[in-house]
Amino acid sequence: MAAKGRSFVRKAAPSGGYVQAIGAKSGPHGISLVSSGLSDLDQIIGGGIPVGGIVMVMEDLEAPHHMLLLRYFMAQGLAHGQPLLFASPLSSPRSFLGTLPSVATGEDSRKSRASPDKNLPGEDLRIAWQYRKYLVEQQELADRRMRQQELSHSWSVPSFEQQFSATVQVQDYNSKFDLRKPMERALFNAENVECLSLQGGGSFALLEEKCAAFCSKLSRSETGPQQIGRIALQSLCAPQCMLTLTDWEMMGFLHRLKGTLRMARAVAFITFPAALLKSTFSSRWQHLTDILLSVEAVQDEDKELEAMLTDYRDIVGFLRVHKLASINTQVPVVSDAGSYAIKVLHKRKVVLEQLQQAPIDASGDQSGGTAALLCAKPANASSPLDF
Repeated sequence: MAAKGRSFVRKAAPSGGYVQAIGAKSGPHGISLVSSGLSDLDQIIGGGIPVGGIVMVMEDLEAPHHMLLLRYFMAQGLAHGQPLLFASPLSSPRSFLGTLPSVATGEDSRKSRASPDKNLPGEDLRIAWQYRKYLVEQQELADRRMRQQELSHSWSVPSFEQQFSATVQVQDYNSKFDLRKPMERALFNAENVECLSLQGGGSFALLEEKCAAFCSKLSRSETGPQQIGRIALQSLCAPQCMLTLTDWEMMGFLHRLKGTLRMARAVAFITFPAALLKSTFSSRWQHLTDILLSVEAVQDEDKELEAMLTDYRDIVGFLRVHKLASINTQVPVVSDAGSYAIKVLHKRKVVLEQLQQAPIDASGDQSGGTAALLCAKPANASSPLDF
């Protein structure tokens, strides 16, 4: 009997490498990314949300800042024509879609750039405006360098993906939205937009079925553009959603959802009130997610915080980064900063900025003495220049 020949055959990856879809781009370690809707948040979390990943946001009971992030996430998916599944404790979740921001037109962007500080009085701010223009130019330069780095890494992408990515402009990855205008009704009334109310404990089993059916309908074409679905779950463990559920049933749902997202090429954005959960249960939730964020309200008349931050009056809340995605790598990803300020500019757009600490007031005796000792000045010197 002839010996059976042996040969090494490489097993093809089921995902086929990078995802070829509108609104997706290649990321590090062989993953694909989709935008969160906020360009600042995309930069904070490493370029975007990994396809197949889960983003969890811990809510603040005193402020609905998590709803801003949720609105941008949903609006970005609708702007790209991506399928959307939205589940909420509201009795009519579809009515919430009417509060999503609309895509800013080119005319609106030009007007905002032409007169960004039209209402500011006096000429004292002319220098500050020039400095702001300098910051904008530096940001544009940084974006240009990032695009050049993406092009330099395109050699590792298959040729078909190169052709497909050439048809999608870079600026289409992240849209600009205007909070003052509601989204067009035709976008959120599309056939690929589904809504589900989570009121009552019996609806949770229906949610799991809806998520599985939603992911199974996503196209997985091997020769053309594919679809990336978005699942938005608002206040998942709110009291009205957990009437007949145990902690372990919720954990099992999240575990199964994570596996479904990995196979179906979809992303999930979940908000939950962590203060209403047990500490051990909340910790287990945080281990299941890929990206963990939290929002925090600004306390009224916080004199100590106002003295520490230069732009305290412009801040409406804080964003904390607790965990970043580390898919296809064993090296943990660390954020540049753990806290960011949430600002709303001209009631039009949301921006996230690193906290700017105010300079220390050295007029007091204690601070002046400390500074003098650090400069090797004698503690009892009679003159400031006596060293």
